[in-house]
Amino acid sequence: MQDRMAETDPLRRAAEELETVFIAEMLKSAGLNDTPDGFGGGAGEEQFQSFLVRAQAEQIVRSGGVGLAESLFHALKDD
Repeated sequence: MQDRMAETDPLRRAAEELETVFIAEMLKSAGLNDTPDGFGGGAGEEQFQSFLVRAQAEQIVRSGGVGLAESLFHALKDD
């Protein structure tokens, strides 16, 4: 249901996007982006690793996130 609400409300979409970026940065800071031999090495590994971290962050937000998007949405919405 949250996904459907996000599709129709630009403010909710923006709040979820911000939470996704925030979580992706947290995952990178936690070292998730620095896994040795994650893709077996190669020139494109760094780029694809960032896609993986972004996808993981998006899934965390879809699963309820850490509450940042919901807090931002309620703080910024017009009542």
